[in-house]
Formats: sequence, structure tokens, C-alpha cells
Amino acid sequence: MRDFRDAKAMAQTLREALGAKSIPLTHSDSLELIAKLFGQRDWNTLAARIQAAGGSADVPASAPRSPPGVVRQEIAVAPAVLDGYAGFYQLSEQAVLSVLREDHHLAVQLTGQRAVAFFAESQTEFFAREVNAQISFVIAADGQATSLILHQNGDQPMPRIDAANAKQIADRTAERVKNQSPAPGTEAALRRLIEGVASGQPDYADMTPALAAATHEQLPHLQPYLADLGTIESTRFLGVGAQGEDVYSVRHANGASHWRIALDATGIISTAWVSAGP
Repeated sequence: MRDFRDAKAMAQTLREALGAKSIPLTHSDSLELIAKLFGQRDWNTLAARIQAAGGSADVPASAPRSPPGVVRQEIAVAPAVLDGYAGFYQLSEQAVLSVLREDHHLAVQLTGQRAVAFFAESQTEFFAREVNAQISFVIAADGQATSLILHQNGDQPMPRIDAANAKQIADRTAERVKNQSPAPGTEAALRRLIEGVASGQPDYADMTPALAAATHEQLPHLQPYLADLGTIESTRFLGVGAQGEDVYSVRHANGASHWRIALDATGIISTAWVSAGP
């Protein structure tokens, strides 16, 4: 049974059904109608809900995936080794990656998302089957995991934190989600980011190292996409996503885009995701 995360497919089905009856319907109009069916004000609002639920409203650019034909082989790892990886790893000031052992594999869950199973391909490297993502654990001299690296849309290092710190982050994020108020500085930072990427010269000093690396890698795809959309005409705050990030709809001269953005304690951009507008 379809739900709001199938909105794009439903809009396409609606257009095709009406087209068969010689009733024309534009792409934008079909999206707006589907949004109304789900009780949302407009497509922009529904797109934000899709993103908050961990879905996608058409992401135009992403890091290269693993080469076709690469087959990852699961190996057996001792339960004690898996238990040693269980714990909390900090992605940002709003999000934590929780790792649990489930039988002979790991269950990995990012704030605001569902858990995903990861399987060992070495003593320290794990892969997911249902998404294109891998994890590498960083081991100290005493054999304890001190951090991990998530290989998905670039490499994202995450230091290990204790349960008390993880709870503080979770509580802070839950409060932001409850209040649904934009964090100071995100709108201005978003404008700078869009303008910089569209020009081909983003300010990497305005980003965390991990985001800067991912942006640099994806720039050949992102730059022409944002340049084609044209200058920014307006921005509209839509709400706070499940990971505590601010969600914006941006109207450009030649279209629209949707963004999720978050800043760290120093005011630089720690999270930024873009998806296409109607």
C-alpha cells in the first residue's frame, strides 16, 4: 500500500491516467494535487515531510556509487568483536549513529532514521545490503574502537561518544523537532552555499571538513544543476527535520530546490542536502 513517500510515483500515475483520457496535466500540477490528497498545503510541504521520513524527493546529485559488479562477501566475526563496536558515534551536533549487535551482524541507526543491518567483510569493515553504504571502525592500540568512518556520499568520520553524551544530543534534537523553529544563521548560510556552489567556487572554510570534502567531490554535478536553476528569488522555512536540520524551499529564477541544512556550534555548515523541487 502506498504512503506519502510514494508521492512522485503517484503523481506520475495520475498524469498518465488523465493523459489516456486526453486530460492534460502538468508535472507541477500533478505534484500539487497529490500534496492536497495527503492533506498538505502544497508540494513543498509534502517534500519536506518526505525528507524528514528518510525518503527522497529526487536527489539530483550524489557521490559515485560502488562500481557495478562489485560483490561484497560476508565473513564470520566473533560476537565479542561485534560487541566491542556497539555504542554511539557522533555524526554532528544534532545526530548520532547508534550501533548494536544483532546475532552475527550489526544494526546501525542514525538519528531520525530506521535501523539498517551491516555485515562484516573484514574484522573492521562492514557493508549494508539494502543501501550503498559501508562502515570502517578505527581501532586504538588497546584494541578498542575509538571512531568509525561512514562511507556514503563521501567519507564521514564519527568519534565514539558515551551514552550520556548521546542522550544529550538526542534530547536537544528532539526539542528542536518539537519547537519547529529555524536555527539562527541557517538561512544566510544556505544562501551563501547555493551561490558559492552555483558559481563553482564554494567557500570550503564555511563547512566542516567532512562536508567540504563531499561538496568538492560532488561539485561537478552540483554546480551545473544549481547554475541552471538561476539566481535565488526567495527562501521559505518549512520546518525542522528528524535529525534536527532546518528544511527550506528555495525558489530560483528557473525552478525550485529543497534543502536541509544545519550549523555546528561555531556557525559553520555541518549538514547540507539538496533535492529537486516541482
